[in-house]
Amino acid sequence: MPEPILGLVLAGGLARRMGGGDKPLRLLDGRPILDHVLERLRPQVAALALNANGDAARFAGYGLPVIVDTLPEYPGPLAGVLAGLEWAAAHAPHLPVLLTVPGDGPFLPRDLAARLEAARAEAGLPMACAASGGFTHPPVALWPVSLRGELRAALLAGERKIDRWTARFGCAAAEWPVEPLDPFFNANTPEELAEAERILRGAPLQA
Repeated sequence: MPEPILGLVLAGGLARRMGGGDKPLRLLDGRPILDHVLERLRPQVAALALNANGDAARFAGYGLPVIVDTLPEYPGPLAGVLAGLEWAAAHAPHLPVLLTVPGDGPFLPRDLAARLEAARAEAGLPMACAASGGFTHPPVALWPVSLRGELRAALLAGERKIDRWTARFGCAAAEWPVEPLDPFFNANTPEELAEAERILRGAPLQA
């Protein structure tokens, strides 16, 4: 039986390509991108949290824990993963697995958690990440909370690449098709946000 999962939305990026600010709070089809992310993620996990730095009040309307990076100087998404793992160990010990997703991916698969869990179980590996179109998406992954100590040590030693760190322990990949659209499309730029609008106005998304 799959272990219960804590879902963590990585919303702590600096959004330089979007002109700064919080990408997840940019509007898509009249709602923040974050609303779309949470709508798809919520049914798949036992609990939800956000990883974001700065004033947590800007996310107050969501009623979710806002977990800040525990390492200084914004060392990247691995720091957000570490913050989630350490928060889970301290505040949600009944949730031994973390599922991370970016806060700017409004089309996440509705079977994301189930397929990642199946992939890591079949491979007999501790972690699994999503893949599509021949590319892996390292921030979209399942992580065992038990590896938090190893991740902290690696970050303190200067590690910044997710896939290089996960390769040390083993990370399975679960592949999704990119038609009719790539479910891991993310809106990093104003142009990509406009493209997401066009996609939403096209046909209802069931993927």
